[in-house]
Amino acid sequence: MKIQFIGATGTVTGSKYILTLQKKNYMIDCGLFQGLQDLRLRNWRPLPVNPKAIEFVILTHAHIDHCGYLPLLVKNGFRGPVYATPATQSLCEVMLPDAGHLQEEDALFANRHKFSKHHPALPLYTEADARECLKYIRPIPFGEKMVISRQAFFKFIPAGHILGAAMVQFTGDGHEITFSGDIGRPQALIMKAPVKINKTDFLVMESTYGDRCHPIENPEDVLKKIIVRTVERGGIVLIPAFAVGRAQQVLFLLSQLKKKNQIPDVPIYLNSPMAVEATRLIKKFPAEQTLTAEEIEELCSVAQFVSTANESKALNSRDESSIIISASGMATGGRVLHHLKKLLPDPKNSVVFVGFQAAGTRGEAIMHEVDHIKIHGLGIPVEAETHNIDTLSAHADADEIMSWLKNFGSAPKKTFLTHGEPVAAAALKKRIEEELHWECVTPDYLDSYELS
Repeated sequence: MKIQFIGATGTVTGSKYILTLQKKNYMIDCGLFQGLQDLRLRNWRPLPVNPKAIEFVILTHAHIDHCGYLPLLVKNGFRGPVYATPATQSLCEVMLPDAGHLQEEDALFANRHKFSKHHPALPLYTEADARECLKYIRPIPFGEKMVISRQAFFKFIPAGHILGAAMVQFTGDGHEITFSGDIGRPQALIMKAPVKINKTDFLVMESTYGDRCHPIENPEDVLKKIIVRTVERGGIVLIPAFAVGRAQQVLFLLSQLKKKNQIPDVPIYLNSPMAVEATRLIKKFPAEQTLTAEEIEELCSVAQFVSTANESKALNSRDESSIIISASGMATGGRVLHHLKKLLPDPKNSVVFVGFQAAGTRGEAIMHEVDHIKIHGLGIPVEAETHNIDTLSAHADADEIMSWLKNFGSAPKKTFLTHGEPVAAAALKKRIEEELHWECVTPDYLDSYELS
């Protein structure tokens, strides 16, 4: 058995791993690179393995950095099955066509306003490409063994994080390798805690927050203070949020604050077709969540859903105080960019980030208090009040990861740290080596390892 790391090394994006067993290639996760230009350019380059030579793909969950390359994989010749949990399949049916549509919109906008270096600017893939790849997704319930051969099988284990998120345990040639995917928090707002496991031969572990711990604060109180202060000065609160997971967390907090009459009675808008559909989907998978049926209903009804492009434009022309939740969460694209262009220059407004901001993204730049940010080829002044509520993260922090790892009865033969910026991965590596005395590796892009 051999593993090659073709994504999520030195970065939190582009998760892709090739597992080779008996001369056959299997891909675990099929994510899109985001953030820094050098990373985004990898999306346009050929993979180190021919897509036609991949037997099947296994998805840990439906975030774009884990599934967003799938339309391109199929476009380039992959024809095998794509295995995912039922909730991940449902979310991919929402997210991937939306991702293709946004890329088409961005290319069209760039060509119309002539700010791209490429003439013409082209989408990486289209909405039609994305819908085509959905035909290959096959749902596998949590815990069910998917038999590949007499010597090989895999199964999904609940990881928390978002609806459908899974760890993957893959057994072959007498060895077991576990892919953590994105590990959720032990006490999350909405999702149940990740399942504890006690052994594996090899572990591929995420390290997003490997160098820090989430603040000990009540996110409801923090959000309340920001909203009250912004509305008192006549401003608008803009919340860039990942359409799946984070948007629903924010809606839950707002529904609770509204119910307790702790925030002003201003309109709340959810302006992301993908987030709207993902929000409706949470009613379909109540067993994966901690919420009651009443809380789910309140969450789904607290905001006005904005669907069409014309409704979005009309929303951006209003000046009265309101709360707008829009994607993407790192401000890399989508409708949130049009809101940022309007709201960032005015100090009475607030922009509230509610998740990790990868290096090279607009969200990361704004949080580093730059004076101007480039959007659609224009330099937009950053005068609005900005915040980041880390406690809403759907990723386990360093202490929570260590606590989860301490459930192992014996050390894996080797632990690979991925899905983290270099500083975060290095910090977690040091802790694991010093506290657990495990052999730990932070692989580089395209590194390969024999698993024996």
